[in-house]
Amino acid sequence: MDSGLVLLVLGGFLLGGAWSVWSVDEDTPVRSTPQIVLAAVLLLAALLATASGILRFV
Repeated sequence: MDSGLVLLVLGGFLLGGAWSVWSVDEDTPVRSTPQIVLAAVLLLAALLATASGILRFV
């Protein structure tokens, strides 16, 4: 399997994790600071993995 494809899949997995952390609960619609920080870190990791995967294909 190509490493670019693995990085793209990893980026999608991390993006889903960021969305899961970012989405709020219906009972408590306020996001906490650690939730925002974790979502931002996961989003950054997802963007880096996706960009690396695309560059591996080029």
